[in-house]
Amino acid sequence: MASIFRRFASSSSTGGLVQSIRRVLSEQQTDVPVQVHGWVKSVRVQKRVAFAMIQDGTSTESLQVVFQNPILAHRLTNGAGVRLTGKLCASPGSGQAVELVADTVDVLGECDPATYPIQKQSLTVEYLRDNAHLRTRTSASAAVLRLRDQSQKALSNYFSRHDFTYAHTPIITSLDSEGAGETFRIAPVKPLPSSLGHSSSAQSEEFFSQPAYLTVSSQLHLEALANSLSRVWTLSPCFRAEHSQTSRHLAEFWMLEAEWAFTDDLDDLCQVVEHLIKEVLRMDSPDRRLLWKEGNKQKQELLNTAASDKAWPRITYTEAIQELEKQNAATGQFKFNPQWGKSLSSEHERWLAEDLVRGPVFVTDYPVELKPFYMRLNDDQKTVACFDLLVPFLGELVGGSLREERLHLLEQALDRHSLSRDAYRWYLDLRQFGGVPHGGFGLGFERLISWLSGIENVRECIAMPRWAGRMLL
Repeated sequence: MASIFRRFASSSSTGGLVQSIRRVLSEQQTDVPVQVHGWVKSVRVQKRVAFAMIQDGTSTESLQVVFQNPILAHRLTNGAGVRLTGKLCASPGSGQAVELVADTVDVLGECDPATYPIQKQSLTVEYLRDNAHLRTRTSASAAVLRLRDQSQKALSNYFSRHDFTYAHTPIITSLDSEGAGETFRIAPVKPLPSSLGHSSSAQSEEFFSQPAYLTVSSQLHLEALANSLSRVWTLSPCFRAEHSQTSRHLAEFWMLEAEWAFTDDLDDLCQVVEHLIKEVLRMDSPDRRLLWKEGNKQKQELLNTAASDKAWPRITYTEAIQELEKQNAATGQFKFNPQWGKSLSSEHERWLAEDLVRGPVFVTDYPVELKPFYMRLNDDQKTVACFDLLVPFLGELVGGSLREERLHLLEQALDRHSLSRDAYRWYLDLRQFGGVPHGGFGLGFERLISWLSGIENVRECIAMPRWAGRMLL
């Protein structure tokens, strides 16, 4: 016990001296002692003085360190991990208000500049993907992760203000909620021991006594929770075994999903989605400004317009098809002919958002054949009460719907999609035991970060990207 106390006392003896670079730069205190940790971004040694730029990942900016004794900087190299102690002083140069005049330097992690993969010159996205374990040493990649963190906090604040409960949903599931079959099946590496008492060798191969999959969506589980907690949401990893190599798809990605009870109005769902995303669009973020510094001006203008108080328009799928057919008849510009009853292609989605509306647009009421079994059937018996939110330069960002709460119609939908009623018995029970009208949506988190940052490929919007044929870490 005494040794534990001594270790605690030792770690506290600095009196809070160790500070993050973000805090040092934001508080701008001068003539105070401080200790910082970080990695060397650059170093310049002169005859009578030396300078270094240090980053610790907490800020878009680096801290300038001055060594009045240049010998202190002789061991510093780009990428080295260091501990620096000294005094904060007002900076005579432009760029930042304070700088650290260092009197002690400890190299905690050496870095050979000849073999260090993150050099000063411009590095391609392909090269950085090959070095994903180090790419967050670059300013842009680090800014993306901070932007993810800031966005998650803004989203969480919105849900908290509106009485949603955050839920941890299963990663391993027994069902494909979309019914599309693009799932990863999981199994133990070693056969299960016979002592578990399974009656057949086929059963013994299944850890859970039935096939298990990595989740493609938390929706069905959230629906169960919404039927008791009323309003629930999650931000959870999801997995799709699809071979798409587009800039919008990953095999492992993060999905924000929300479900709430006692709603039977599709427009209510659209309003929640709009207000939620505007919460993120309006947040002040130095990291967004850094990522947009060399960004497309047209994209920035449309993003700023989307954040205004003006409501995002709603059009039906039928109206969208009519506009697309009219445009295609006049220009012949689409590779895929728009036609009622067929899915909107990426080029259709982008034209609707970028050219027709010039901003985000909700497309509602798709044909029943195009959507999963759980969406509520409209009175016309041809369409379902659903929406896709399309945004410029990306396409679909959010998909949602009212859920079919009428038991007999849900059973018919399962039959129509050739899905087993027994497998979905618990889901049917939700309608039988106090089930109420409800709805929800799913938002691709990497797509949101892509849209916020102007980064075109979602592979740069997540720390460790996975896609078909590629998993380095």
